[in-house]
Amino acid sequence: MDLLLDTHTFLWFAQRNSQLSPKALTHLMDGRNTRYLSAASIWEMAIKVSNQASPGQFALNQPLGAFLSSQLTHCKVVLLPIDVVHVDTLSTLPFPTRHKDPFDRLIIAQSLSLAIPVVGIDDAFDHYGITRIW
Repeated sequence: MDLLLDTHTFLWFAQRNSQLSPKALTHLMDGRNTRYLSAASIWEMAIKVSNQASPGQFALNQPLGAFLSSQLTHCKVVLLPIDVVHVDTLSTLPFPTRHKDPFDRLIIAQSLSLAIPVVGIDDAFDHYGITRIW
């Protein structure tokens, strides 16, 4: 099965964080599954790392590029580029007032375009008709 990891899921998986649900961890650890990380997540991480207004909000013990290079390989996660079909799907998503996060919305669009579930804790994703594993 293909899995699209939400940004926090990738970080928690890479850092072996206990906040991962048992169900999510089971799917992530299953060697038969292919794990994907959206390019939107990398963009989101870069913004959060550079955000000096919120120190500690997103702290790594190494530069982001080194972290990503090592953890994408170590965790066997494939980088999913943003494609025209994803942006086209994004443009058709309803724009509810409660969920405007542009990174999440692109992950939702990729999930819908590729018909793959998202592994993540955010139940706001459920309003878009995707399959979410948590």
